[in-house]
Amino acid sequence: MLQVKEIVSKSSWESFLLKSDQANFLQSWNWGQFHQSLGHKIVRIGFYQKNVLKGVALFIKITAKRGTFLEVPGGPVMSWNQNNLKYFINQAKILAKKETAKFVRLRPNAPKTPENLKLLKIAGLIASPMHLHAQTTWVLDLSQSEQDLLKNMRKNTRYNIKKAQKLGVKIKKSLELKDIDILYNLQLETVKRKDFVPFSREYFKNQLKALKNDNQIQLFKAVYKGKVLAISFIIFYGPEAVYHYSGSSSQDRHIPASYLLQWQAIKEAKNRGLKQYNFWGYTDNPKHRFYGPSLFKKGFGGHRIDYLPAHDLIINKSYWLTYFFESFRKKWRRL
Repeated sequence: MLQVKEIVSKSSWESFLLKSDQANFLQSWNWGQFHQSLGHKIVRIGFYQKNVLKGVALFIKITAKRGTFLEVPGGPVMSWNQNNLKYFINQAKILAKKETAKFVRLRPNAPKTPENLKLLKIAGLIASPMHLHAQTTWVLDLSQSEQDLLKNMRKNTRYNIKKAQKLGVKIKKSLELKDIDILYNLQLETVKRKDFVPFSREYFKNQLKALKNDNQIQLFKAVYKGKVLAISFIIFYGPEAVYHYSGSSSQDRHIPASYLLQWQAIKEAKNRGLKQYNFWGYTDNPKHRFYGPSLFKKGFGGHRIDYLPAHDLIINKSYWLTYFFESFRKKWRRL
């Protein structure tokens, strides 16, 4: 029988999470701190058996126009079996009712298998109409040598890396808050080309502040003739580096700066001794608006990973208004 209590010790939380094969930055202590800085209430729950920590779940309270709900991104982190999931669901219901949330949305960092999908269904959850962070990703194995990494890339990708080097593109690292303005502005240029909802300047700045003290984040800038053509946020957590956010200039599009930037980030992850480089969101669907960026990511070599998709635990019947609204928005935004 599991027992539950709130965890207030960063060392206890991180020690458990980093030992798990489900370790991911979305359940990290600092990701919770980041959401607190945005004004979101967070609750860190630990599941114990005979005083031994067996699972964790970071709950984030989101208040939106469509109502209040709790999200558990990349979690819960625990052994996947019917009894554990049932206990988690019971605790999620208690917390949701306490916070007057009409549903709980989770996207576990567990593989998408028929067995795991069946567990979610038995537990009474339904497939969410919207994703919760990237649930299909493209991942590069970093156990290879640099020579093999280059060899296994698409020919065009390898060519563009070398071309950027010959043209004099320089990759610079930064943790300066002032460079968030560059990321924000280049993101707005990318938005015009790709048509997606941008993140706020505050969102980027608070994320950098929350992660940089533990060396979990790095900005990479691709500079050509004194001008930043591309910039990326790379998160380093547990066994992997994650290509999380980026922006690129609408000018000098013939300069393949983004290719060299990614190659430098991959080498940084390898030098840190990490197991994999996670390119984050990926799709094979040519009609998806992010199909182009997915082809770019695929060119570096690697393989696809499918995590369990987002699922919702319904607390209040008014949830169905959210369900239909999000279903329409997903279709409209071509997600």
